[in-house]
Amino acid sequence: MDLKEIQNLIKFVSKSGVSEVSMEEGDFKITIKTETNAGNFIMQQPVAVAMPQAVAPIAAPTPSSDFATPVAAPVSEENSNYITIKSPMIGTFYRRPSPDKDLFVNVGDTIAEGDVICIVEAMKLFNEIEAEISGKIVKILVDDISPIEYDQPLFLVDPS
Repeated sequence: MDLKEIQNLIKFVSKSGVSEVSMEEGDFKITIKTETNAGNFIMQQPVAVAMPQAVAPIAAPTPSSDFATPVAAPVSEENSNYITIKSPMIGTFYRRPSPDKDLFVNVGDTIAEGDVICIVEAMKLFNEIEAEISGKIVKILVDDISPIEYDQPLFLVDPS
């Protein structure tokens, strides 16, 4: 079972309203339990299985009326002059359009409103994420080809 299948199973559990689902494929067994009042997921893997990559805990996406545009929000006081660009959806973060192409943005690059700054793959759809602000990329907070969550900070931008 790969990461995408686990993510799909978690989405199914959260939408269906059931409190527990167990699934077994060969030596791999997964149990997903939800807490009815908190909506958190607990993943258990009682059988030891060699996984090709580490699986990060996945939170249920927060309901939102607009999943197509990234959210820009102010950050903590130490970086109060920077704006954070956050993920508009859960998925896989890509810094380039394809493995043989150049990165969309690097630290120090100046971006304009509407520039494509990354891609988020969700359910086998590649969504181009555009900047909602103009400024200079100060920090990239996520590694290329990493799983990301809804509303996770992706970039710090200096708007001045």
